[in-house]
Amino acid sequence: MENEALIDEALRNELSSLYLAPDRHYHSLAHIEAMLALAGEYKALLHDPVAVDAAIWFHDAIYDSRAKDNEAKSAALAGQKLAGRTDALRLGRIAAMILATATHELPSSGDADFIRDTALLLDMDLAILGAAPDTFDTYEQAVRQEYQWVEEPMWRAGRGAVLKSFLARPHIFHTDEFRQRFEPQARQNLARSLQALGGVS
Repeated sequence: MENEALIDEALRNELSSLYLAPDRHYHSLAHIEAMLALAGEYKALLHDPVAVDAAIWFHDAIYDSRAKDNEAKSAALAGQKLAGRTDALRLGRIAAMILATATHELPSSGDADFIRDTALLLDMDLAILGAAPDTFDTYEQAVRQEYQWVEEPMWRAGRGAVLKSFLARPHIFHTDEFRQRFEPQARQNLARSLQALGGVS
């Protein structure tokens, strides 16, 4: 099945307009395009690349840096917009992939193919962590802009806690392919960022 069956031009334009909102500094169309490029690069590893592409398009469709339910609202929007375009099982998998981006932990249930696709989706979402230092620094600045309403001491503490939580994981990335490509640089970037935040402990 072609990707057009789920994300046609009209829906792509509708979603693009959400990602082009002026308060989107990182969670923008550029982020979606970067993930879609990775999905194309790793397409041979994906069991259902069409579903993964749809999850990429919708995973940050609803984004408010003050809210805690962005992923749930994005998953609901996917269910609404994709209804009738595919079967209920596939819609459920797309929603579950979107929800997994809230914690970047794999779902506890599902078949091996779905878990593998979700692992690759989550790794694509975090690939920026393993980018070249200059690109990573630009990402960090963009995220800070999205949270410009947070006062600096609270930002340093909150962001520091997020970065430390990733560093504390046995692996930042779920798949061997992304670990080999991005993990060493990601750990260097996160450690450097933590130091810049004041070495929050």
